[in-house]
Amino acid sequence: MDPLTQGVVGITASQLVAKRSQKMIAAGLGFCSGMAADLDVLIKSDTDPLLFLEYHRHFTHALVFIPVGALICALIFAGVFRHWRRRSELSFGAIYRFCFAGYATHAVLDACTTYGTQLFWPFSDARIAWNSVSVVDPLFTLPLLTIILVAVLRRSHHAALFAMVYALGYLGVGAVQEHRALDAARALAASRGHAPVQLGVKPSFGNLIVWKSVYRHGDSYYVDAVRVLAKPEVYVGVSAPRLDLNQHFPWLERESQQALDVARFAWFSNQHLGIDPQNPNRIIDIRYSLIPNQITGMWGITLDQNATTASHVAWSNSRPAGDAARQRLRELWQMIRGDGAQPLDSIIRNRTS
Repeated sequence: MDPLTQGVVGITASQLVAKRSQKMIAAGLGFCSGMAADLDVLIKSDTDPLLFLEYHRHFTHALVFIPVGALICALIFAGVFRHWRRRSELSFGAIYRFCFAGYATHAVLDACTTYGTQLFWPFSDARIAWNSVSVVDPLFTLPLLTIILVAVLRRSHHAALFAMVYALGYLGVGAVQEHRALDAARALAASRGHAPVQLGVKPSFGNLIVWKSVYRHGDSYYVDAVRVLAKPEVYVGVSAPRLDLNQHFPWLERESQQALDVARFAWFSNQHLGIDPQNPNRIIDIRYSLIPNQITGMWGITLDQNATTASHVAWSNSRPAGDAARQRLRELWQMIRGDGAQPLDSIIRNRTS
């Protein structure tokens, strides 16, 4: 999730293992340790644009690395605050405990989002994604921040416990909503006579109401938005051809670096690859778009027919900014409110009648 949320959850965990007199220092250590795993973003290369994809949410996010990551944090903080430690009589064991609590929350929280986290490295490179919360969700972060600030300022263990209950409860609601959205997406695909492959749903930006549905049928991907409140509703979306290297890039040498980069991007994207409608040389991850029933390719790789066999692909982001971003957010808000949504039941009836 976003760094602020990671830090806030880290504070929450640290408060549960801190004595009343240690609540303030535990909050600082838990906050910093809760964000520390994302320092893997510093692993990048000027010549290999996909290196950061391989190492973000990699070993620093593995469950087996938690004790090591916490120890690194504890050693750094113990050194920085060594004079203060002597005066406060704060033991290294206490510092490690607070850092461990904060660091331990990071990977599990990231696995609740949609990008995928290598929880079981080095035993598996599978990217675990439970799809129960958006990477940025103010309804998760802001109430949790408010509760945990009260807990820290009042040195209240009960308030910290309530903060953790809120966090787990919100993620639980997300899991229930994901299950409901998945059922609706299956029903929508069945109404089209499709036998979906790779069907999955993920929450749209900042909410648990409107979910993006993606599935493959034949050689195409189908993208729709499912709104789940009392009864499921649908914003019918679009379809796009699945990436076929033989068709879309017949000139690509299979042993070239560009071909290897396509395979790396496919692993990161869980094989959800398509062609950018605006650029036939750009391969996109179709799972992500600000408007959930669209295929816009928030990021992707561009191939060059004239490149050498040792050349890497080019990486690019195409996230909207300025007025375009504000317009997309207005459109998303209208979808959250339900403007123009079609009841799933009526879609099924119309197609079966």
